[in-house]
Amino acid sequence: MRLQFEKVEPEAGSSFKIVHLTAPETCKFYWHYHPEHEIVYIPSGNGRRRIGTHLSQYEDGELVFIGPNLPHLNFSYNKREQHDEIVVQLREDFMGGEFMQRPELGSVRWLFERSHSGLSFGAATKQAVGPLLKQLPDLSPFDRLMTLLQVLQRLSVATDVQSLQADGVRFELNIREQERINRVYQYVERHYAEPLDIRAVADLVSLTVPAFCRYFKRMTQMTFTDFVNEYRVNQARRLLHSSRTVADVGFAVGFNNLSHFNKTFRSVAGQTPSAYRKALVG
Repeated sequence: MRLQFEKVEPEAGSSFKIVHLTAPETCKFYWHYHPEHEIVYIPSGNGRRRIGTHLSQYEDGELVFIGPNLPHLNFSYNKREQHDEIVVQLREDFMGGEFMQRPELGSVRWLFERSHSGLSFGAATKQAVGPLLKQLPDLSPFDRLMTLLQVLQRLSVATDVQSLQADGVRFELNIREQERINRVYQYVERHYAEPLDIRAVADLVSLTVPAFCRYFKRMTQMTFTDFVNEYRVNQARRLLHSSRTVADVGFAVGFNNLSHFNKTFRSVAGQTPSAYRKALVG
């Protein structure tokens, strides 16, 4: 999957763009980037979240704020069921260069800065902000602008927010490097359930094993082993919603014994697979 540039053009009479997707895969861009910030709101459902170096699954809807030139995968990618999604795309200076410097917008400026790492919001903020975002496509231009400012203010003071990049690292786009690491991601996506040979992955990007380890840590702020373990645990979270046994889930995502699966899952998720499953029904 090649990284693509998306040209964002607001409609006439508007300083930002709003898209309401009501069917899966209605956008032609898949793995893409653009210089605009982007808010994505999905009222319900589960799916894949891939933003910069972050890969995981979202559950019970999604609300994210993605910074400029931060590559991301369409949230409707590879989905076949009904899909409802609101996307807002805007430049940081969409109200003019001096407007964002007003003292009243201090927290909003900080929100825009943090978005370079990709931000995901929790259930409380989704519940508070979601109805405002759903109104946007049907509002008049003035009311649309006022509502967007309300959305930005509420996002800027939200406490149930997490940075999607490791340690809040800021992703700096380099297309050649991104395409190279994209090959690594695709390899992990295809083979995570199998034993992974780091030599094969290093060969994939024409590096020696030591050089690949340094390169991957520099690009993602993670070791390759930690990245694979986190990816496997995220896949396990999805499978734990099914009736499969914990042991079966562990083997299905690439762990060769139950003890290793439990230990790694706890390290990544902060609880055992059994506790995670119990919380789903509790």
